[in-house]
Amino acid sequence: MSNHSDIHPPTITDVESLNKRLGQWLIRTPVVRCHSLEAHLPTQAEIYGKLEFLQQTGTFKPRGALANVLAMDDAQRVAGVTAVSAGNHAIATAFAANAVGASAKVVMLRSASQVRIDACEALGARIIFADNSHEGFKLVEEICEKEGRVLIHPFEGVDTVMGTGTVGLEICEQVENIDALIVAVGGGGLCAGISSVVKQINPNCQIIGVEPEGAASMHRSLENGQATSLEEVLTIADSLGAPFALPYSFELCRRYVDEIVLITDEAMRDAMGLLFRDMKIAVEPAGAAAAAALLGPLRSRFGSGKVMVIFCGSNIDGPTFLELAGLN
Repeated sequence: MSNHSDIHPPTITDVESLNKRLGQWLIRTPVVRCHSLEAHLPTQAEIYGKLEFLQQTGTFKPRGALANVLAMDDAQRVAGVTAVSAGNHAIATAFAANAVGASAKVVMLRSASQVRIDACEALGARIIFADNSHEGFKLVEEICEKEGRVLIHPFEGVDTVMGTGTVGLEICEQVENIDALIVAVGGGGLCAGISSVVKQINPNCQIIGVEPEGAASMHRSLENGQATSLEEVLTIADSLGAPFALPYSFELCRRYVDEIVLITDEAMRDAMGLLFRDMKIAVEPAGAAAAAALLGPLRSRFGSGKVMVIFCGSNIDGPTFLELAGLN
C-alpha cells in the first residue's frame, strides 16, 4: 500500500495560477441560487448550483485534460496524446490537444453515444473503438508504446486533480462560507480536486460525495481503507461508471470527503425530470446525481446554511435524455 504521507493536495497558489492559465480556453461557469430545489426540501437551507455543464465540451473534464497538456514538454506535444473513455473524457482530451496544437488519438467504447463520437471527431481526434473498457485500456497501452503518446488519465494524477480543483476555487470565490458541498463521484478526480481545495480554504465545509449504487467504487474503497476495484458496474450514469479507485484521488477523498452517499438510478431519472421541469436544465444522469442525493438521502440534512450542488455534465442526446428523464 502506498505511503499516504507522500501524497499532497494541490496548493491553493498552484490552483489559482492554473485557473488563470485555463481562462484562455475555458469559462468560469456560473453559480445560481436554486429556489426550485429549495421548494422541494423541508428545510431552510439556501441551495446553490454550480452550472459546470455549461463548460466547454459540456462537462468539467477539460479542466483536468488541459492541466495535463499544459504540463507536457515540447517533445510530448509533438508526439501527441491519447485517452480511453466512454465519451466525456475523450472529448475533453481532444479539446485540450486542439488548444495547444497537439494531435489526439482516443479509444472509445463501441457503446458510446453518437453525439459524443461526433463531438470528438469535430475536435479533430482520431478514434479507435474497443468492445469493452478492459480492451480499451489494453489498446491505449499499445498506442502509448508504439507512438509515444502521452496518456491523459480521466481521474488520477496531480495535474488532473489540480484541474478539477479549479472548480472548487471558483465556488469559494463565487459564494463565500458555504456550509456543505455535494458532488458526484465516478473515479473520484472531480471530488478529490474540489474537496481538497474547498477544505483548504474553508475547513468547516462539509463535503459529501455521491455514487450510484451500481458503481460505488469510492464508497467500497473508503470502507476497505484502500483503492479497490468492483467486479461489475451497473448504472445509467455511464460517466460515473469507473470500475475502480486509484491511489492519489482515493487518498485525497479519504482525507477531505466527510461522507459518500449512494443513490439509485431511479433517483437520478427523477432528478433529471425535475431539473428540466423546474429549472429548464437538461443534464445527463451524472449531472443530476448531486441533486438526486439532495432530494433523497440528504433532504432533511441541512436545516439552514448554504449548500452547493455541482451539476457536472450534460453530454446526452435528446431522445436518450427524454427517455431517461421520463419526459417522452
